[in-house]
Amino acid sequence: MEKFVIKGSKALRGEINISGAKNAAVAILPATILAKGVFNIENVPDIRDINSMLEILEAMGAEVVYTNRSTVRIDTRNINFKAVPYEQTKNLRASYYLLGALLGMYNHAKVAMPGGCNFGGVRPIDLHLKGFSALGAIISTDGGMIKAKAQKLIGNSIYFDKVSVGATINVMLAAVKARGITVIENAAREPHIVDVANFLNLMGADIKGAGTDVIRIHGVSELHACNYSIIPDQIEAGTYMVAAAATKGDLLIKNVIPKHLEPITAKLRECGAIVEEFDDSIRVYATGRLHGCNIKTMPHPGFPTDMQPQFTVLLSLCEGISIVTDSVWDNRFRYVDQLTRMGAQIQIEGKAAIVQGSAVLKGAPVKADDLRAGAAMIIAGLCAKGTTEIEDIIHIDRGYEDVVKKLTDVGASIARMDFPNSASLLNKRA
Repeated sequence: MEKFVIKGSKALRGEINISGAKNAAVAILPATILAKGVFNIENVPDIRDINSMLEILEAMGAEVVYTNRSTVRIDTRNINFKAVPYEQTKNLRASYYLLGALLGMYNHAKVAMPGGCNFGGVRPIDLHLKGFSALGAIISTDGGMIKAKAQKLIGNSIYFDKVSVGATINVMLAAVKARGITVIENAAREPHIVDVANFLNLMGADIKGAGTDVIRIHGVSELHACNYSIIPDQIEAGTYMVAAAATKGDLLIKNVIPKHLEPITAKLRECGAIVEEFDDSIRVYATGRLHGCNIKTMPHPGFPTDMQPQFTVLLSLCEGISIVTDSVWDNRFRYVDQLTRMGAQIQIEGKAAIVQGSAVLKGAPVKADDLRAGAAMIIAGLCAKGTTEIEDIIHIDRGYEDVVKKLTDVGASIARMDFPNSASLLNKRA
């Protein structure tokens, strides 16, 4: 069993380069299915979710070659449509984008129910299927496989009852080659929505309004291959911003788009951290005692739910009482049990966490319940007195490239270590 072992109480100081955006890349890669040709995609993060998606494309007949560490060449000319089985999707939530891409290219798709993070149950994809149905697809399920089929996709007006990043992107993928005009209302506005739309437009699509709550797609008959560079990862950058403040460090975080980080920047400043913005970098440091603030996660441009666990760690160290409300996903406070094991004082009431600040965190055996919870455990370990061991780090590998090297280079004591496959310390303590 691999674990991260962290010796805490070290301030982070130096520079960190941010990788390409995971949430954009996991949609852009399957979008290459929509055209026959050779793509060169730059700023691709080297993380587990990306490797899983590329393996799926290879299994479908694409030729995938890395031309350098962060640039991948994808030749889709020999892709043959086939069902995408559960074994290839069980750890990859974003596999549902294959539904939209395959449906858009072939008018039919068959993909196993997606996996990935589990926040108290399977993440519903009802909105995705609602969008496909509105375009004329007939949806069915069989043995855990989702099937979508249409004689011809026809543009339509689609209103989402709830803002959904995944559904917005999936409908875009399916609609770009549909006949007529598709209008998505109450669309998600996240930066990676815009990035995917820009990529599709470079392929020859006609998408307007990405980044607003109304997206209009004029269907086109053909798309073509292109070269593209993925935007920097907003959440990876935010994670290191919070780590700088929590450890009372000083980090220059490079290869970012500061505009994408504004909700995180605002809350860090409210807590008393100092944030300096430059053209493509951002500096975060803290010199004195920080104080708490209240947070409510919301769709972009609100505070991102994917930053909620990391920020809760910071708030547990700040003065005063903070209230963290997550209105996006149910049961996203499972990680709190791990933080309280380390000494944090947090009480859960429904969709809110009441955080009593000024905690002194102590190293302990903990686990990563999901991707962002794992990032929170890393920040907690960096701040804690003593040694923290984090297990189930496969979740962290899904979304953070070279996390050990990046943190070690700025002064952290963190290592990836292999332990015998015996019962975990967590189970022994239970």
